[in-house]
Amino acid sequence: MSDKPHQNLAIIGHVDHGKSTLVGRLLFETGSVPEHVIEQYREEAEEKGKGGFEFAYVMDNLAEERERGVTIDIAHQEFDTDEYFFTIVDCPGHRDFVKNMITGASQADNAVLVVAADDGVAPQTREHVFLARTLGINELIIGVNKMDIVDYSEDTYNEVVEEVKQLLKQVRFGTEDASFIPISAFEGDNIAEKSGNMEWFDGPTLLESLNDLPATEPPTDAPLRLPIQDVYTISGIGTVPVGRVETGIMNIGDNVSFQPSDVGGEVKTIEMHHEEVPEAGPGDNVGFNVRGIGKDDIRRGDVCGPADDPPSVAETFQAQVVVMQHPSVITAGYTPVFHAHTAQVACTIESIDQKLDPASGEVAEENPDFIKSGDAAVVTVRPQKPLSIEPSSEIPELGSFAIRDMGQTIAAGKVLSVNER
Repeated sequence: MSDKPHQNLAIIGHVDHGKSTLVGRLLFETGSVPEHVIEQYREEAEEKGKGGFEFAYVMDNLAEERERGVTIDIAHQEFDTDEYFFTIVDCPGHRDFVKNMITGASQADNAVLVVAADDGVAPQTREHVFLARTLGINELIIGVNKMDIVDYSEDTYNEVVEEVKQLLKQVRFGTEDASFIPISAFEGDNIAEKSGNMEWFDGPTLLESLNDLPATEPPTDAPLRLPIQDVYTISGIGTVPVGRVETGIMNIGDNVSFQPSDVGGEVKTIEMHHEEVPEAGPGDNVGFNVRGIGKDDIRRGDVCGPADDPPSVAETFQAQVVVMQHPSVITAGYTPVFHAHTAQVACTIESIDQKLDPASGEVAEENPDFIKSGDAAVVTVRPQKPLSIEPSSEIPELGSFAIRDMGQTIAAGKVLSVNER
């Protein structure tokens, strides 16, 4: 691990706009993927008649390797800049980007939106910007990619910038929190070094922009919240829950409570990277052992917190949702699967309380009969079995969720309030 401050960075945008190539290029330019590995991928890519796609190849192979691995359930990659140590949330090419962005390696603080110069704003671009705004992304760097395909045309670049600015206005994303860079991930223009092909652009390179992102404060003073990913039995130690600290600090000797399983005990050991540590904080992936807890007492989806400030368990909760894709309409009584942190629970939408104007966030209609794709709404939700979830105003890391049905992410949302059981 690096001693630089850490940032989670989402790479978002339409799947065909060059996300994979960009991520591969970032990893390559920062020395995170060794030259010989790129060479190997280059040969493979050429054999398959896809010469030049070696960067995209890097990402897809890493994603596959990681999908086979057990410990980390999110494919992610890491790289350093002069200022920060970045974890990329979402491996491009990951079918389930939206769910991962929400339940994955914690929420991203900032994002790079990739928009192809030859294609402009696509439906998926719109969806991802909407999502970034719903999930509280602070700063957006927009990489107008594939400039090589449009002969590095300044006019084309300006048209795309204008189009994206309109989209940002529609979802009330402050355009002052967005910066634009013309790039070619494929050729490397304006990624690590200024491009000689675009003398007309005098702004920073992509890596310079990443260096300039504002630092984020780790949520150490919030109460401990650690969603459980897996529970192992390890000989000589016993039951070892594994997960990532989202907020707060866990110390050896702490009395903790697991919710909604409602069991607890004293933390005996904490292990990180196969070494015992006295404490763990936000972003740390840990295995730990709690006195008196057996393998069958807790499960994935439980959240561990202090015994005197335990994670809340919802009888019902009110949430703001954005419907991204649904073949028909959503009405009260609909029961899809909600993915929140590491939990997956079927939940019923008991009532649709308000329909919101997605552009302004103002209430457009009270108690509408239904909502459909493109709508934003406030809904009341009843989990079908106990679910630990928190208001996003209090603990944002445990306050957002994705809604899935029919093999796709149909909506995303954040928790406004929890009616505890």
